[in-house]
Amino acid sequence: MAAHELPRAGSASPPPPFSFAVWPPTRRTRDAVVRRLVAVLSGDTTTALRKRYPYGAVPAADAERAARAVEAQAFDAASASSSSSSSVEDGIETLQLYSREVSNRLLAFVRSRSSAAGAPPASAEAGEVA
Repeated sequence: MAAHELPRAGSASPPPPFSFAVWPPTRRTRDAVVRRLVAVLSGDTTTALRKRYPYGAVPAADAERAARAVEAQAFDAASASSSSSSSVEDGIETLQLYSREVSNRLLAFVRSRSSAAGAPPASAEAGEVA
């Protein structure tokens, strides 16, 4: 059989095993999340994202520490709620929870930082909703 041909029905050889998992994310993926969070926190993002996070830039050193903490806490929360089942559907649900946890924790961080500074962001004064 040529390499480009598919096996025929009733063929004696079974298809090769295939495994696909979305949870837990790889270290590389988690590091990419941290890099993106640092970019958002430090203000090193596109104008659209700056409008979405109008709480002001965080110094790079603080942004790095906060991003790592946000990601680790979100990962731990999602891991704790994940089931022992290894189905793709369960993995997707856990990944969605992880994503929500990252967003919620990031927003809580910037809001607490803004509150600690004593002044609400300019868009909050104007009644804008992020």
